[in-house]
Amino acid sequence: MNSPFSLENQETYLRWRDLKLADYPTSPAQIVVEVDDPRRLSDAEYQAILERCRKTNMAVYVGKTGADPDKEIARRLGARFGLDRLDCNMLADDDGLSSLTIQGDAAHNAYIPYTDRPIKWHTDGYYNTPERQIRGLQLHCVQSAASGGENALLDHEIAYLLMREENPELIRAFMQPDAMTIPARVEEDGVARPDQSGPVFSIEASGDLHMRYTARTRSIAWKQDAITLAAVAFLEKLLASDLPYIYRARLEPGMGLICNNVLHDRAGFADDASHKRLLYRARYFDRIGGAGVRDIYGE
Repeated sequence: MNSPFSLENQETYLRWRDLKLADYPTSPAQIVVEVDDPRRLSDAEYQAILERCRKTNMAVYVGKTGADPDKEIARRLGARFGLDRLDCNMLADDDGLSSLTIQGDAAHNAYIPYTDRPIKWHTDGYYNTPERQIRGLQLHCVQSAASGGENALLDHEIAYLLMREENPELIRAFMQPDAMTIPARVEEDGVARPDQSGPVFSIEASGDLHMRYTARTRSIAWKQDAITLAAVAFLEKLLASDLPYIYRARLEPGMGLICNNVLHDRAGFADDASHKRLLYRARYFDRIGGAGVRDIYGE
């Protein structure tokens, strides 16, 4: 496979690396696109979002829908970019989207996205089976919190690049099929889930890079060899740094994120009577159409 993410393709990697880093955005403002109605993007708005996704695997749109709770805002925008196959996870709404807001029932309160607590760095669906990996992700803000709730974002390809530049063996360690294991557990619906082991970095048939990761220290087991633990430590150091490639911003009403499941976190937040945070989250088995490595860089 002639993918730049294969350790066997050094020349292809070097060409990709240089093109990737050329004029790479180092400010959140550079990935923002102002749009009228996300449900009906103009060709120019579509191209502007796609251009940013092709460079950074993500874009933030600023729409004029404000606090309109219509879920079609997220769904139609996603469909425009080829995002159709939703992961209808256990706590998702009946339509497959998840309403991320504080929910007091026991089932939701066990999961941090439905609380006001901070969420550590991760990619979505890191605990999914290999057949149900999350490649595309959307967040759409209906209402922001009274304070807090900011996100940090990092292109997973940049994380790969920096790790490979440090030491290719860190990448090799993260590509081991047993690099990261989610221990078995019984879900709230009584269904037992076995141990779920897999790589952190993997290469898809398309040649694109996929990443599954969580910075959680509970309910996670890393392979206990020196190089894997070194890779974990190096990535943690990157994510805790003031790296110019890490974007920090807060979604406000009418804003949203569309991405190829990049690394992200969420700060804790506080609601008040008139500001109860509500975001819609859509997880897809698809990648953003036209933003693959071969679309951009060729074979």
